[in-house]
Amino acid sequence: EEQYYSEQHSSLINKAYQTLLNPLSRGLYLLELNGVEPVQETDCDADSVFLMEIMEINEKLAEPKNEAILEDIETLIKVKQEELTKELTAAFERADLQEAKKLLAKMKYFANLEDKLKNKKIPS
Repeated sequence: EEQYYSEQHSSLINKAYQTLLNPLSRGLYLLELNGVEPVQETDCDADSVFLMEIMEINEKLAEPKNEAILEDIETLIKVKQEELTKELTAAFERADLQEAKKLLAKMKYFANLEDKLKNKKIPS
């Protein structure tokens, strides 16, 4: 019985650690704790400049594999994610949950781009 409880708690601790480790999942969890409805990618649809930037990166990812372009995209994604994480931290510190929600929606776009980039880099 002790071993069963130990395994259950170990699993919960690992899940909590993984949630808190990633800025996106941590932010989503903090919104949930504050009773804010889940983030939808449409939460940042009004930001046409942002959406154009995402579209341009998607177009570059759709082009034939080019290591230099992929490295540039990877660097851009990392920089944008760091900027958004800093803005998100500031929004939570101000208790501006609606701004945090918008930033998390943008972070979701970059997480999707990061996944596409990883898939593109994996040799087929």
